[in-house]
Amino acid sequence: MISRFVKSQFLRVSFTKPSFMWARTRAFSEAKPNNGEKKKVKLLFVNKDKSITEVFAEEGRHILEIAKENDIDLEGACEASIACSTCHVILEEKLYDSLQPPKPEEDDMLDLAFGLTPTSRLGCQIRVTADFEGTKITLPKATRNMYVDGHKPKH
Repeated sequence: MISRFVKSQFLRVSFTKPSFMWARTRAFSEAKPNNGEKKKVKLLFVNKDKSITEVFAEEGRHILEIAKENDIDLEGACEASIACSTCHVILEEKLYDSLQPPKPEEDDMLDLAFGLTPTSRLGCQIRVTADFEGTKITLPKATRNMYVDGHKPKH
């Protein structure tokens, strides 16, 4: 015979809305309308020739995406699959320290980056937040693309 406690737990679980559905419903109902607008953050890209390009980027976007949309010379040869280091950027120390540490895959690719610094990261792995407001993102003087640089096709 099943105890009353087990029956009550079973009935509560079986006939109530699952917790994941409740959380989803609650999140949507408590969300404040933003009229489809995302907060924009000002970024300053320091180009290879030391000129500065000011852009406004939506929070949550990758630095690589933002650079491509604004004609910044950041290659991203592997299309954000962490298979190259061509989207290598150099961040300000304060910003770098505020980010989560790089994953091992990113560290492996950074080892191949030209002009590696203690605050280097891959632009495809960094999402813009409000903390980026007014920060400088420096592009290295060159990139190392193993396929293009020195690639010799075999016949």
